[in-house]
Amino acid sequence: MPNKKRGKEALLFLLIFLLATVGAILVDFPNVAGVPIGALLIAGILFLLLLAAYLSYRFFLPEADYFLLPCVFFLVSLGTIMIYRLKPGLVWLQLLWIGIGILALTFTLILFGKKNYRFLENYKYICALIGIILLLSPVFFGKEIGGARLWLRIGPLSFQPAEIAKLLIIIFLAAYLKDKSELLSTTTRKLRGIDIPDPKHFGPLLVMWGISLAILVLEKDLGTSLLFFGVFLAMLYVATGRGAYVFAGTTLFIAGATACYKVFPHVQTRINIWLNPWSDIAGKGYQIVQSLFAIASGGLSGSGLSLGYPFHIPAVHTDFIFSAICEELGFLGGVAIILTYLLIVYRGLKIGIETDDKFGKLLAVGLTSIFAIQSWVIMAGVTKLIPLTGITLPFMSYGGSSILSNFILLGFLLSISGNISSSRNKPGGAISNE
Repeated sequence: MPNKKRGKEALLFLLIFLLATVGAILVDFPNVAGVPIGALLIAGILFLLLLAAYLSYRFFLPEADYFLLPCVFFLVSLGTIMIYRLKPGLVWLQLLWIGIGILALTFTLILFGKKNYRFLENYKYICALIGIILLLSPVFFGKEIGGARLWLRIGPLSFQPAEIAKLLIIIFLAAYLKDKSELLSTTTRKLRGIDIPDPKHFGPLLVMWGISLAILVLEKDLGTSLLFFGVFLAMLYVATGRGAYVFAGTTLFIAGATACYKVFPHVQTRINIWLNPWSDIAGKGYQIVQSLFAIASGGLSGSGLSLGYPFHIPAVHTDFIFSAICEELGFLGGVAIILTYLLIVYRGLKIGIETDDKFGKLLAVGLTSIFAIQSWVIMAGVTKLIPLTGITLPFMSYGGSSILSNFILLGFLLSISGNISSSRNKPGGAISNE
């Protein structure tokens, strides 16, 4: 890759480090007289961690996408500064998890770079089985937090198994759809003049629909349900090019969610609070109302870092970190975050379009889609666009399982992107349709 692009990448890295340093100092400024040792220490540790990530990917996969990592660095840095602002005692744990995530990123590049990710096709059913077990495990062993049963606790540690399950299920879907895309694309009959595939090929659609409804009913979480079914429809559309699947799947999901609303009281409660949180402003509607107040009070440019009052929002450092950013950095800060997520999604989809094998293409699109849907679902939830969910904002919210899984996701995208450049640099490096 041209040195000019690498120069821009290094410059972005330095600018993000300066941003993190200034942000940490501003957090300490109202409360610390003299040199803000804590802020400088946090900025220094963050710099070393991000430098380690930068050097590892430059060493193990030097031709990988040059723009993904700076975008992730920006989100991680701002997220860490906001956690230091909101929950100072947790920032050290967050830094620890970032370090573990970077180690996971490095191992992912070592194990799956240079097209090694292709061997995962041979283990698609094992990935599916482990993924479904992890996904549904909170139903039997989980702990209910915030009205949703998403967490498993092992001793003093708790984690969201759905964060790891999403990667395994995407690997399965990419391998399965690669093998079955031709059959799924073939039309054998008509329904009211519309060409449709053989009904037996609708089996995977019905299975994923059933799993998504099980999550909605048993784990009491619309966000995770929407997340998994949405990414399945996105990958199915990319594999077949048939909008009929998306239409049928969306119809099934709406019908199933409506039926759950009619039957299960906890689903009714979640929807009713979304429609009118003001009816129980001191109770179940308290979180979303405080989130709306915080976002509204930020205005165009915000109250200033460490000058707002985001502490009124419960779980502000996890589910509602976007609301805190909008309060203290304003509409402009919120837009900067959204644009950064859009840039990551754009680069991920570009990798999927340009990669030279169908499994890599579907894997890149699946990983990017689930990242995009998860980001949208949580930001839409805290702004009352959709019912509130219990999932985290990637790379920004406090939480070890989220940080770990998203760094692994990043590692896969970098691995796939590195192989695009490698194939182009070979003599006669035409893109194959393997």
